[in-house]
Amino acid sequence: MTDVISSAPALAAAATHPDPAFPRFHPRPAQGWINDPNGISYINGRYHVFFQFNPESARHHRIQWGHVSSPDLVHWDEHPVALRPQDGGPDEFGCWTGVVTDDGGVPTAAYSGVRGDGGHSQVVISRGSADLVTWEQDGHIAASMPDDGLVTAVRDPFIFHFNGKRYAMQGAGLANGHAALLLYTVEDMSNWKYQGIWLTTENPVAAAHTPAEIWECPQLVHVPSGEAETWVMMFSLWLSGDDHEHANGVGHLIGSLAEDPSTGLPVFVPRSGGRSDLGRDFYAPQIVQLDSASGSGAAPRALLWGWANEGPGRDGRRGRSQEEIDAAGWAGVLTHPRFLSVEGGALVVAPAPEVEAYRGTLTAGGASGVDDLPPFAEAVVTGGAGAGEVRLVLASGAERQVVFAGSLSEGEELRIFIDASLVEVYRTGSVATTLRAYPATGETWRLELPEGALADVWELNLPE
Repeated sequence: MTDVISSAPALAAAATHPDPAFPRFHPRPAQGWINDPNGISYINGRYHVFFQFNPESARHHRIQWGHVSSPDLVHWDEHPVALRPQDGGPDEFGCWTGVVTDDGGVPTAAYSGVRGDGGHSQVVISRGSADLVTWEQDGHIAASMPDDGLVTAVRDPFIFHFNGKRYAMQGAGLANGHAALLLYTVEDMSNWKYQGIWLTTENPVAAAHTPAEIWECPQLVHVPSGEAETWVMMFSLWLSGDDHEHANGVGHLIGSLAEDPSTGLPVFVPRSGGRSDLGRDFYAPQIVQLDSASGSGAAPRALLWGWANEGPGRDGRRGRSQEEIDAAGWAGVLTHPRFLSVEGGALVVAPAPEVEAYRGTLTAGGASGVDDLPPFAEAVVTGGAGAGEVRLVLASGAERQVVFAGSLSEGEELRIFIDASLVEVYRTGSVATTLRAYPATGETWRLELPEGALADVWELNLPE
């Protein structure tokens, strides 16, 4: 059971937030900085999403773990801070990215702890209560920096299971400039066994699709596909000079996982890949592997959240300055939950069907264009016989700012979500596009469609 005394509905309070750019349908605290989703898990009948959090300001500093949970991906409760930096501990400088797993019935967090600015991260273990609301932090270290001269940076542990065994991996950077994955066996959550460098950008498929100097936030999940045993590996692509801008974004590899008969260790063989989101405002996703235990049926499913940052305008779009962010007192949004699959050898990303519960009044049905969309809306656009682009525009009189533009073929569908300053676009059979945009006073959203395309638009509302 969730501790209702120390929890509060996360979305109801958003409706009265004083900042018109604050999202109402993506749970987050009313104030403070958030970034990477962490510890995504489905335990005891609830989805739990933790995230990097600084409640003191809208800047990245002394990072903690915030926490929201939901029974249905629609109604969310906000809980107290889960993990805090411990003075004198291995996480004194921050409790950074990690995962939560069920370890013999005990919710267990494994995360990157850093002692000081510029220091190497170590894998720190914390045990939680059955409802994941309270955590015991004793500073236990499950894995330190590997004794490997080629490895110069490590971060972001991720746990996966294969052939009945538990493994972990970390993103890394190497002295030769390549990004890498490190592999661990995890028979005991308290003591990870380093097995070596597992994959690097020396692999030509990885180099083509996931170029980086460090692979951050590595993920590995089994996804539904027409082919048996399809696995998706996803990375956030870090380059020198990245300062929460992340020009390379997020990439993925699609391949197979098999056991090496000589070592007994898993071997991942990538065969294709690509960008995991086409927007410039998407980074550090985390994926949870769901199975029949979560009520999703026999086939495994992979459910993803990502982080959309605030920031200056990019690609000709208007953004917020740091001064404006400081004044607003908050920064960062998590995306809607997204399901992953592989179709025709390519990654497909779709919003979790549960978010349809936010549909309220149908404000336009079968429209050939919409000049005044609600500030909180979902639009489903279906392509007609005419060629052209779908454009989502912020307009005031003759002034126009194109926030999204994309071609649409006959019968193809786009789903567009607007939640104040967060825009998510999902294309049938493809990946999503995540964008930030900040309507100015007097500006309204406009949906411009090519000939023959039609749109249904709903105003979003919180269900009872």
